[in-house]
Amino acid sequence: MSNRHTIILMQTSQNRASRTFMDYESISKAMDGICALYERKLKELNPTMRNITYDIQDLYNFIDGLADLSALVYDQSIQAYLPNDRQWIRNRMFNHLKRLAQ
Repeated sequence: MSNRHTIILMQTSQNRASRTFMDYESISKAMDGICALYERKLKELNPTMRNITYDIQDLYNFIDGLADLSALVYDQSIQAYLPNDRQWIRNRMFNHLKRLAQ
């Protein structure tokens, strides 16, 4: 189920020019991609820190701080992309990170 092509649609600010998308081979890789975006942002904000740590609430704050965030996930049975909202992404992120921690 998680090996479904996923497109993340994101708008980082109220400026419509900040709209972008990223596509991934699976939901899991899309969650890794969102984490990587957050980690790059942390490095930009803290260029002198060698080790930066964060928890799930910090990641949620990043997700919630974006002007818009959604995911389109390919469903083979209908041969179309199904839209998913920010809350779906938060839930998937939690489950993804929980699996990684085990």
